[in-house]
Amino acid sequence: MTLQEIIDSSNNIVFFGGAGVSTESGIPDFRSVDGLYNQKYDYPPETILSHSFFINKTEEFYKFYRDKMIVKNVKPNKAHITLAKLEKKGKLKAVITQNIDGLHQLAGSENVIELHGSIQRNYCMECGKFYGVETIENCNGVPKCECGGIIKPDVVLYEEMLDDTAITNSIRFISEADTLIIGGTSLNVYPAAGFINYFQGKHLVIINKAPTSADKNAELVIQKPIGEVLGSLTI
Repeated sequence: MTLQEIIDSSNNIVFFGGAGVSTESGIPDFRSVDGLYNQKYDYPPETILSHSFFINKTEEFYKFYRDKMIVKNVKPNKAHITLAKLEKKGKLKAVITQNIDGLHQLAGSENVIELHGSIQRNYCMECGKFYGVETIENCNGVPKCECGGIIKPDVVLYEEMLDDTAITNSIRFISEADTLIIGGTSLNVYPAAGFINYFQGKHLVIINKAPTSADKNAELVIQKPIGEVLGSLTI
């Protein structure tokens, strides 16, 4: 079956996506040849984006975070827009994303499970007050709350656990789906990548420019840019 035929015949689709969904919007992939992991900094990105580094070297963390994690003037691409259309039509039940950019919501998707949080949300570690991304962008040094507490991005750093509710909801939606579309992810990041093992439906589709560990189990594997693939569908 073609992707169009699979989608036309499905009523409970779940999309599981990674960095490749946002690269066509101009957001760099962490692990690609020109991604963040291959650029030079005083510390490796994995170290900077860890909980212990945030606590111990907060100012250094924010220098990197403002420079590399907050990408300005980006817009949803054809992949985000098509998924939002599928949700409005009632076919797509959930978007489960490893991305932190908020582009799915900007495109109009409503049921988005953000496994790794979002740069759009930031909170005071003392009083819990929430702040938008502009607060982080527009201050120098370490952003502070009105109460004096340090503001932390609502993203899952290395050494931190995923949110229990996000895990539970992801597994529930995947296990109930008749079609699971995996897009723009190498399936190398755990525990998130392990969630796809809960899929028991009819159609497993993988759209990724490079091979993944789940290709052998998929009904359909498309090795093309995901925006190009989803953008060509008739919804």
